[in-house]
Amino acid sequence: MPYFAKLMLLIFCLVLLVESRKLRKRRWMGQVEVHRASPIYKKNHDMTKTRMGKTEQLLRVDDHDFTMRPAFGGPAIPVGVDVQVESLDSISEVDMDFTMTLYLRHYWKDERLSFPSHTNKSMTFDGRLVKKIWVPDVFFVHSKRSFIHDTTTENIMLRVFPDGHVLYSMRITVTAMCNMDFSRFPLDSQTCTLELESYAYTDEDVMLYWKNGNESLKTDEKISLSQFLIQKFHTTSRLAFYSSTGWYNRLYINFTLRRHIFFFLLQTYFPATLMVMLSWVSFWIDRRAVPARVSLGITTVLTMSTIITGVNASMPRVSYIKAVDIYLWVSFVFVFLSVIEYAAVNYLTTIQERKQQKLREKFPCTCGIPSTKTMMLDGIYSESDANSLEGYPRGQMVTEEDKQDKIHLAMNNEPNGSRKRGLKGHVSLRIMQNTHAIDNYSRIIFPGTYIFFNLIYWSVFC
Repeated sequence: MPYFAKLMLLIFCLVLLVESRKLRKRRWMGQVEVHRASPIYKKNHDMTKTRMGKTEQLLRVDDHDFTMRPAFGGPAIPVGVDVQVESLDSISEVDMDFTMTLYLRHYWKDERLSFPSHTNKSMTFDGRLVKKIWVPDVFFVHSKRSFIHDTTTENIMLRVFPDGHVLYSMRITVTAMCNMDFSRFPLDSQTCTLELESYAYTDEDVMLYWKNGNESLKTDEKISLSQFLIQKFHTTSRLAFYSSTGWYNRLYINFTLRRHIFFFLLQTYFPATLMVMLSWVSFWIDRRAVPARVSLGITTVLTMSTIITGVNASMPRVSYIKAVDIYLWVSFVFVFLSVIEYAAVNYLTTIQERKQQKLREKFPCTCGIPSTKTMMLDGIYSESDANSLEGYPRGQMVTEEDKQDKIHLAMNNEPNGSRKRGLKGHVSLRIMQNTHAIDNYSRIIFPGTYIFFNLIYWSVFC
C-alpha cells in the first residue's frame, strides 16, 4: 500500500509539471502574436528610451577599464573646456584673493561609452555615474578653497551621445590667489587670473583647449562689485613646465578690475583735505591766544593720525609706498608744520617781549604819560589805551621817531663797545617786532604749496 501511494503521488506531480509548461508556452505565443498584430510595435525603438535593467548594460561600463583614459597608449585625447561665470562674489585686498562661482564644462570623446541609437538621442545622468567612468582631472592652480555645490544634490551633469561624445558640467565656487599691485591704490586697476590644468596627465596624454576660443568664456551681464568696475574678461592658454613631471596644458581666465574712486574721495581724501585747511585757521588767530592755537593744532594732528591708521587697517602690509600714503603723509606734514609755525611765532614773540622789557628798563622815559599808559615799542595798543591818551597835550607825547632819535643819542654818548652791543640789540629788536609777519606769509605759502601739490598728485596718478 505505501508503494502504491508513492507511485500515485509521483504520477500526479509529473502531470502538474507538464500542464504548467503548456500554459507558459501558450501565454508566450499569445504575446508574440499581439506584438505582431499591433502597429505600434512595427516602429524601430530607440534603445535609449527603452527601459533596461541597468544603465551600465547600455553603456557597457562593466566591459571596460575606466581607470585608464580613452585611447590609452595612443595620441593625447583632446578635452575642450568652456566656462560660464555666474558671479564674482568678492575681492579681498587684505588676503589678495577673489571668489568666483562658475559653470565648468568639459567635452571629450570616449568610444567605450558609445551605444546604438537610431534617432541619435543623448542620455543625461547625474553625478552618480561619474564615479564609474573616466573624467578629466582638471583642478584650479593657486586656488585656496573650492567646492562643488551639493544642494539639493551634487550639481553635476553628465550627457553621453551615441557616438561616444561626452559633456561633463559642474557648478563650482572657487577662491583663488590674485597678485595685486597697490602702488597706485586707490587709483589702481587689478588683473586677476583663474588657471585650469590637468593634475595627472601631461600634454602627451590630455590636450586641454578652449572649445570656442574667446567665445568659450561667457559672463552674466548682471555681475557687479561694490568697489570695482569689471572692464573685461578674456581667455588665454599656454604650456606650464614642472621639472619633475613635465609639460602641462594650462588655461587662463583673465579679468581686469578698475577701482571706484568716489568711496575713497568721501572717506579719505576729503577729510584729509579739510583737516589741512582747518590747520590754516590758526594763522588768523591772535598769536597771544595760546590755548586756541595749540588745541587747534593738536586736534588736526590727531585727526590725521586716525585717518592714516584707518586706511592702513584695511590694507595688506606691503613694503612699498601706496598713492594714498603719499597724499595722507604730505597732508600730515602740512598739519604738523602749522603747529611748528605757531611754536616759532610764540618763541619769537616771547623773545621780543623780553627785549622790550629790557629796553624800557634802560630808557624809562614816559614823557608825561603814566607808566600804565605807555605804549609798546612795536606800536600795538588797544582802543581803550588810545582813548585814554586824548586828554594829554600833543606836545607831551613823543612819537616813535623821536623815541628812536633819543635812543640813538644815548647810544652815541656811550663807549664804543657798549654802542656796538646796543646797535646789535636794536637791529634784533626791529626783526623781532615783525613776528606777526610769519603768520601773514604762512597764509599765502601754506595754501599755495598745498594746491600745487594736489595739481601734481592728481595729474600723475589719474
